[in-house]
Amino acid sequence: MNAGPDPDRVTGLLVAWSEGDAAALDQLLPLVEGELRLLARRYLRRERPGHTLQTTALVHEAYLRLVDQKRTQWRNRAHFFGIAASLMRRILIDHARRIAYAKRGGGAPHVALDEACVVGEERAAELVALDDALDALARVDARKARVVELRYFGGLSVEEAAEVLGVHPDTVTREWRRAKLFLRRELEAG
Repeated sequence: MNAGPDPDRVTGLLVAWSEGDAAALDQLLPLVEGELRLLARRYLRRERPGHTLQTTALVHEAYLRLVDQKRTQWRNRAHFFGIAASLMRRILIDHARRIAYAKRGGGAPHVALDEACVVGEERAAELVALDDALDALARVDARKARVVELRYFGGLSVEEAAEVLGVHPDTVTREWRRAKLFLRRELEAG
């Protein structure tokens, strides 16, 4: 996430947007769209081939949710991309839950087994299990869960995650290592 437009310009536009300047949002989108697409591609690269959500759809949905963040006081570019990463994760989790819901009947029309395999139930179940494990981690240690969200789902570097969290990079490295151990235990137990 380091390459891209001038971070100070992005931060200035984010602050102006937070203060109600709609024109700032119009100027901001072209500056961050490429990085939002890169973030979306990172997320989708971890999904099964043929995922029904495409990069553009994920970016657009995240953008719509970001625009809805009217009460957010944007601190800087890293804060913005941290929230964008969180929103993209939530969009993919919601999508996976809908697939799992449909798998269990969920009021959806019945689909033949060979068609259902295309939907990717197994991957959806894995993503839901990871989300459940991440929720369990958040109940124990919210910051470790946030580190996972920023590093794994958001693709942020240790330094960028540290900036979002307002901690030293060594803290992020330590929390990242411990969070992965916790999640591995949770997933193996499940």
